[in-house]
Amino acid sequence: MRLEEVIGPVMIGPSSSHTAGAARLGKLAALIWGRPVKDVTIFLRGSFAATWWGHGTDVAILAGLLGFSPDDPRIPNARKEAKRKGIQWSFREEHEDGAHPNSARFLFKNESTSMEMVGASVGGGAVKLMEIDGFRLELSGDLPALITFHKDTPGVVASITGVLASNGLNIATLTLHRQGRGKGAAMVVELDENPSKAIIDAISRCHAEILRVLPLKLGE
Repeated sequence: MRLEEVIGPVMIGPSSSHTAGAARLGKLAALIWGRPVKDVTIFLRGSFAATWWGHGTDVAILAGLLGFSPDDPRIPNARKEAKRKGIQWSFREEHEDGAHPNSARFLFKNESTSMEMVGASVGGGAVKLMEIDGFRLELSGDLPALITFHKDTPGVVASITGVLASNGLNIATLTLHRQGRGKGAAMVVELDENPSKAIIDAISRCHAEILRVLPLKLGE
């Protein structure tokens, strides 16, 4: 059990799940999007949808999308800052059977592309990203990571881990989720350090069935 699960996170309140976790979830989603946030729709689910106005969940998520941490004193002014940066945003309530009670779906858009993510605040300020563009996965955001999307074909995982090994990157965890035998798959590889652009490019090229590689870089 992590210390923050015992004493709670350092945060701008009032709720570790609905405020601190919401801010962290917004920040993680923005990091995976990997571009300046210009247009985003956030669909609130479960208790997020039921109580967001009282806990400041909307403000916290916006703060996270701006890159603010849960203890950032600027969180109460997130709406003003988002307007200053020209971000277009909207919050909607969404009722999805089986959804995590503290979850949200993000739809990012810019002039040329879009990305959809589903994530949840799982307690004590911790979060979990559970879906990207329809691919199920699991990402906590605690460590640097690579997310790969590929066809479920023999040799893909070995090719990716081979590139990491040859470049001296240690794998902390590796989880693979596939849509079915021979169908689409998503793999999350958590690392001990941020991957360089050269390594990301090498992994993108290391097997013909790799469709996309998304990095999660922390502390940059």
